Amino acid sequence: MRASTPEHQDISRVVTVALVGIYLAAIVAANLLIVAFGPAVAVVNAFVFIALDLTSRDRLHDAWHGRGLVWRMAALIAAGAALSWLLSRSAGPIALASLAAFGASATVDALVYHLLRRRSWLVRANGSNVAGAAVDSLIFPTLAFGALMPHIVALQFVAKVAGGAIWAALLARTVQRKAEAF
Repeated sequence: MRASTPEHQDISRVVTVALVGIYLAAIVAANLLIVAFGPAVAVVNAFVFIALDLTSRDRLHDAWHGRGLVWRMAALIAAGAALSWLLSRSAGPIALASLAAFGASATVDALVYHLLRRRSWLVRANGSNVAGAAVDSLIFPTLAFGALMPHIVALQFVAKVAGGAIWAALLARTVQRKAEAF
């Protein structure tokens, strides 16, 4: 892989832009589904959408490291909350819960991801996903539904970790194929 070629830089930009779009689409979809269906959809959301966001966050961490990672991730999280609210004014409390939970979990995720920096990408992604999922699973439902719901917290955590492992494997294979093309 020749990271300095213009073609590779163009592909990296395209992948980063795609990940930003996927991240935003997933967070908005998850928030709006919670507004529509309440806690009943929380575990499915966790497995599909939030796990995708946790894993995408790790690829974005690599893309933005040393180039405004903290402010870019904060802006992305805030944009997801704002878009959710703009698309459905009744999503306000859910968007705020999402903003708080994603902000806290992104911080923990980034710290663990950094601590695992000498490990393979899959180990870093899955290790940081476990930490991020724990924080998000505790904060989001507690704020969104106004009460500590241990069964929702536990089920969301398991769903995020399992879904994150699947998304990490898929992203690792996709990125590997792109790298082999160069």
